[in-house]
Amino acid sequence: MQSLYDSFGRKHDYLRISLTERCNLRCTYCMPEHGVDLSPKDSLMTRDEILAITKVFVGLGVNKVRLTGGEPLVRKDFGEVLASLSKLNIELALTTNGILVDRYTSVFESVGLRSINISLDTLSPNKFFEITRKNDYHKVVSNIDLLLKMGYHIKLNVVVKKGFNDDEIIDFIQWTEKENIHIRFIEFMPFDGNSWNLKELISYKNILEKVREHYGIEKLNDTPNSTAKAFSVKGFKGTFAVISSMTDHFCQSCNRLRLTADGKMKNCLFSKGEVDILTPLRKGEDIEGLIRSCLHQKQYKHGGIQNILKVKKNDSKLSKRSMILIGG
Repeated sequence: MQSLYDSFGRKHDYLRISLTERCNLRCTYCMPEHGVDLSPKDSLMTRDEILAITKVFVGLGVNKVRLTGGEPLVRKDFGEVLASLSKLNIELALTTNGILVDRYTSVFESVGLRSINISLDTLSPNKFFEITRKNDYHKVVSNIDLLLKMGYHIKLNVVVKKGFNDDEIIDFIQWTEKENIHIRFIEFMPFDGNSWNLKELISYKNILEKVREHYGIEKLNDTPNSTAKAFSVKGFKGTFAVISSMTDHFCQSCNRLRLTADGKMKNCLFSKGEVDILTPLRKGEDIEGLIRSCLHQKQYKHGGIQNILKVKKNDSKLSKRSMILIGG
């Protein structure tokens, strides 16, 4: 079959699948304070449907699949989903908040999953509670230490917000001195209900300025299609990077597609549009044409938003899905 190319000639071979809309945290930039209306259970993809849809994408050239949520590990059949997908000829990865990973290390080992992204926005237990509305800081850090000792490749996702955790940037980088951990600072992005405010944005440039006040750093070679601009401090075991979605986008090399927990395909994190893949699959219809049609509608950058820095809270240009319903 012909590979998946959009109208700008970008090849798409990376699929992010949200396994659930549920989460055991309530992060303010991800979930509106009033919560979200969850989809009815019968409208969510089953394990067999996830596998069937993924097989179609793999047949169209997808070679990497990342499992996200919500929080993917709260899904009761997560182990079975992971095991079934591991039989495909793909690279499997996982993004999690880290609270439950100690329950699944044997499952990870059995399928050869060695790359895990963990979200942690602060090194302060008090701030952790403030942003997540839960008291699980020490559990997350303990599980990160566990995975590092077991030799996993760990990337730590840190959403940086001015006035909240920008004073911890150096503290995170110090973690890379003795540990082979990879810190990824993420520019704060606007989503439905997350109280987006441009004044809270710490840019890629500002982050590097803060780091250079303390360390001499060197630029590393970024992998093809990378969303992160990677650096290291000389002599440190780990690395750090910045995901500059807002101020220095990487849309020109985007190779990512998204599948929500209720079986909707999104061709961009910021796109308002989405295509129902699950309903036609349940009717026994061919979904390849729908996948290609959705990809063909993909805009060059930011889901068609011309200036992402000018969007306002609850802007009509933004997707009406909060981050937790899109998938991280």
